[in-house]
Amino acid sequence: MAIERKAAVVFAVAGVLAVVLGTVLTFVGPLIIHDQIIKNTVIDPKNEMSYTMWKDIPVPFFMSVYFFHVLNPKEVLNGEKPMVEQRGPYVYRKRCQKDNITFHNNSTVSYREYRRYFFEPSMSAGNESDVVTIPNMLVLGAAVMMENLPFAMRLLISATFKTFKEGPFLTKTVGELMWGYDSGLVDFLNKYLPGMLPSSGKFGLFTEFNNTDTGLFTIFTGQDDIKNVHKVDSWNGLTQLSYWRTPQCNMINGTAGQMWPPFMTQESTLPFYSPDACRSMELVYQRPGSLKGIPLYRYVAPKTLFANGSDYAPNEGFCPCRQSGLLNVSSCRHNSPVFISHPHFFNADPVLLDYIQGLHPNEDEHGLFIDIHPQTGVPLNVSIRLQLNLYMKRVSGITETGKISEAVMPMIWFEESGYIDGPILDTFHTNLVVLPIVMEVMQYGFIALGLATVLIAALVYYRQKKRGSFHLSASTRVLQESGAADKVPAQGRGAQEKCMLGDSDK
Repeated sequence: MAIERKAAVVFAVAGVLAVVLGTVLTFVGPLIIHDQIIKNTVIDPKNEMSYTMWKDIPVPFFMSVYFFHVLNPKEVLNGEKPMVEQRGPYVYRKRCQKDNITFHNNSTVSYREYRRYFFEPSMSAGNESDVVTIPNMLVLGAAVMMENLPFAMRLLISATFKTFKEGPFLTKTVGELMWGYDSGLVDFLNKYLPGMLPSSGKFGLFTEFNNTDTGLFTIFTGQDDIKNVHKVDSWNGLTQLSYWRTPQCNMINGTAGQMWPPFMTQESTLPFYSPDACRSMELVYQRPGSLKGIPLYRYVAPKTLFANGSDYAPNEGFCPCRQSGLLNVSSCRHNSPVFISHPHFFNADPVLLDYIQGLHPNEDEHGLFIDIHPQTGVPLNVSIRLQLNLYMKRVSGITETGKISEAVMPMIWFEESGYIDGPILDTFHTNLVVLPIVMEVMQYGFIALGLATVLIAALVYYRQKKRGSFHLSASTRVLQESGAADKVPAQGRGAQEKCMLGDSDK
């Protein structure tokens, strides 16, 4: 019985300790994970894995380009609606690498990010040798830019176009349109009107994107405050822009668009600064989801992102505006009448679709999104889709514009996409899904095991106590019965003696 009592006490103590340990883990476990996330999120060369991910993005990233091939260029010159046919995708692997990394004493780090593109034939719907026809920005763009010049100047410009055999539409290979082609007009303009064009060599839609950097970014490391990690402190030494008409529109907000601060909620947004769009943008929460077991939040562009000032007052600073759904980037593109929109004018004023035949917008194909792991602020799946458009119209004196109707003409749209996979995804899954689950199972397991052990100890103790009571009562009865037996024989012997005496008397 003493052994059972000791065992009950040991079980009780062990159970209480297990319950205490499990309870402590419910409070300490999340704090440990929280501290580890902070430690691994700070931009610090000592954080080997996270720093390497930030410096040289190991995730395969691709740019898919779609051209709007003009089917009826002659008819367009006569004032008919343009008919376009989407060609592509032409897929390029994007390689990003940060260089000139310099850490500062105020918990910031400066860098330049260089990007290069490599054509991927196996992922493309054609080759870079494919020939497509698109509007000629050098002619139709310049015509709009020069429409307020004296008539004689416009005639001279038209004569210049004819001299260099530049027409209103270009029929070139995909490779030439993407990365540049030789043009006598470009050489002439660079020589006599330097600075008018974005490049001094060949002219192409993505010439200034390849083998170039996105500017000098200075961002916060999160060393002093994890809420600021990845947020932009300055770009090219600027804390605000000068492209737009209001201080709000000129603000440089959010991050550089690759990572965000950790511990996001459904009320959080994704602000970021895009040098290519010349402005800050902000995505909003749409829904929760998961990628191979890893929880995520999906963020999308609000309908107000490219709304004009009439539909959304804060965007008035981005004007002069046209229909909603268009961002006028002429102020940061050498005054060229270029507009950015969602592909196929998704989420734009329906009137834009009336100008062009062959567009079919839908959210699945043309909406942009970023899937974020909310605990770390790391994107798991990204698809940024934008369209480049040219505003064109008839300009008197420039005969190349013919009778072109006023329209915002789509030229190309592109998607930059990538998602975490392979060893990186496995590491994410292990550290951010498996370990928290194991810790949660352990904490509740300890509590359950402790309660079960205490219950067993109580049952053992109760059983031992009950058995002890039973033995005590049984012993008492034995003692009582033993005492009665001693008395009964004595009385019997007295009676017998009396009997015997009586007999002798007789």
